[in-house]
Amino acid sequence: MSRTAPLIVLAGNPNVGKTTLFNALTGSSAKATNYPGVTVDVRAGELAFDATTHATVVDLPGTYSLVARSPEEQIAIAKVAGVGGEAVPDLVVVCVDASQPARSLYLLLQCQELGVRCMVALTMADEAKAATPAPAKLAALLGCAVVQTNAPNKQGLTELRDAMRQALQSEVPAPLWRWQPSSELQARIASVVAAVDQDSNHTWPHNDAVAMWALLCCDHDDELVGVPPAVRAAAMQSPLPQNLDDEPTLARWQWLDREIPALIKAVPDRTNTERIDGVLLHRWYGFLVFAGVMTLLFLSLFTFAAPMMDGIESLVGMAGDQVGQILGPGLLRDFVVDGVIGGVGTVLVFLPQILLLFLFLGLLEDLGYLARVAYLMDRVMRAMNLHGRAFVPMLSGFACAVPAIMATRTLERRRDRLLTMMVIPLMSCSARLPVYTLVITAMMPGARLTQGLLMVGLYAFSVVAALVAAWVMSLTVKPLKSKRLPFFVELPPYRMPRWGGVLRGMWSRAASFLREAGTVILACSIALWALLYFPRELPAGARDYDALIAKATDDATKSALENERSTARLRNSYGGRMGQAIEPAIAPLGFDWRIGVGIIGSFAAREVFVATMGITVGVDRNLDEDAQRESLRQTLHDAKNTTGGKAYTPLVGMSLLLFFALACQCMSTLAVVKRESQSWRWPIFLLAYMTGLAYLVSLAVYQFGKLLGFG
Repeated sequence: MSRTAPLIVLAGNPNVGKTTLFNALTGSSAKATNYPGVTVDVRAGELAFDATTHATVVDLPGTYSLVARSPEEQIAIAKVAGVGGEAVPDLVVVCVDASQPARSLYLLLQCQELGVRCMVALTMADEAKAATPAPAKLAALLGCAVVQTNAPNKQGLTELRDAMRQALQSEVPAPLWRWQPSSELQARIASVVAAVDQDSNHTWPHNDAVAMWALLCCDHDDELVGVPPAVRAAAMQSPLPQNLDDEPTLARWQWLDREIPALIKAVPDRTNTERIDGVLLHRWYGFLVFAGVMTLLFLSLFTFAAPMMDGIESLVGMAGDQVGQILGPGLLRDFVVDGVIGGVGTVLVFLPQILLLFLFLGLLEDLGYLARVAYLMDRVMRAMNLHGRAFVPMLSGFACAVPAIMATRTLERRRDRLLTMMVIPLMSCSARLPVYTLVITAMMPGARLTQGLLMVGLYAFSVVAALVAAWVMSLTVKPLKSKRLPFFVELPPYRMPRWGGVLRGMWSRAASFLREAGTVILACSIALWALLYFPRELPAGARDYDALIAKATDDATKSALENERSTARLRNSYGGRMGQAIEPAIAPLGFDWRIGVGIIGSFAAREVFVATMGITVGVDRNLDEDAQRESLRQTLHDAKNTTGGKAYTPLVGMSLLLFFALACQCMSTLAVVKRESQSWRWPIFLLAYMTGLAYLVSLAVYQFGKLLGFG
């Protein structure tokens, strides 16, 4: 063994039971880490051979090959071949689906060519049944150990451990077959091998295989990190023509197609899968079923999560009340209750939606339906230069942009993930609903039907805006302009979900959000609280509210004075001053300083706009919640501007609705974009383009409306 604790890597295609095998081998020691530049989980755990001998096991993301185009493939080649400073593993266990071994064994051939020690874990034999190839014959063909396993039922694990231990103690076997390059391709490989040999920072078992990998992977559009500059330069010096690019791929597949069928006695029964696909992939029925599934997903995020979110808000409120009573009035109480506890509530309130989204997506993926969704929607999405898989995250954006952006991890290319992230916040999330409701009922008088149609129109507008924005950015923003690659998707057989894996994946992603994005959100919440809280002094010339409240003889007068004092303090706060400072810039949109303060406060969460407006217009906060909402609507409806006219006309309301529909007023969204993109560049770009778009659209609507006499 090359290490005291040898490194074992589990590799394989998606949906071959690799992670289930990993959990069976390592048990509770599994953990998730995140690699810089990508957002793909890699699990590591400890395998005990006996009481004194252990090995580190790494579960790679599912990948079909080591030609690194996707994040999964990049991590796979880094771990298998040592690219980017990773150590070459002592053993690679390739998980092979017994129902379609040829497809799974392509990855094994690539690993053997790199010169690493390999063996095969034959999975899914319970599904393949008579179609399972005999392990002994497969081992004789491949020149490495092959062990049949059934991880969910704990079958074959002892045999697999013994074979792994034996493989670690033996020499690296030479592959019994290896494709031979043509003389033209061999000359190009040799030119890159010279650069590989000169790189003193890396040591690879087979430099010719690494050179071939570099020739296939390195180009001007790749997203590879850690490739030695000399190797990259040599590989890109003369791009491979199509016939040479296809040569190793065709050679491997021709050998697999020739040798593997002879080991299989029967063809897997896919009758049930084909019957279900006849409905789910049908041009018409498929979309009807899909609409039903997406409606259920939407309801789960938009409706079913609401009681849990309300419960979290209630618990946070109760905690704030209890702590407030203990601390008593003062700055410390306000900071802890409104800043810290309120900020924690801003983070936790997203948790139900995140859990439900990843539970739902995990179930759909395990069932085999998520791949069908991507296949169906690709016909629609391709017109806007979006990927078929982008539809599910975009639809999830109707509930909340935070979990929806996290769901872009299902997209393979960084360009597709970034483009989808840039348009998801345009989808009207649930946090906009309280704002829409307030503005429509207070500023847009009309029948309930008219107001309802306006609400529906806002959601339709958000979809159109997102698709058009994606199309425009894919043509104009350089990192997003990369051509749309042909869409390939494997349609796996339908399987019952593995609840343990689904729940672990759900919690892993939720915990990642709380740990990484949550810290940024909490810090921003405290910063916004400070902006709207300090300074505590009233503006010069303000009334002596303390004396007036002390003299008041009835509760109504005291309450009115307290609300007036709160409004005066808010107006004099740093946030209030910012609202007044930006008033000249937002006045052409029909907005005054009160709306400006509300917009600033809404960065904590869009629905905070409602509460902030309640303070700026002096709504009695001693009223119950329903009475406060009704009072706010009436106050906004009756509010006057400096000339005595109506302050908030229907035209102002329409301008405000469009501004909120298009602007990115959510620090949580910006925090999660930063986390997923691993850069501040993209959240800054998102904030700039959405704010600019919102401003220009609102400006055009308000000014054009005034010209038509609607002001």
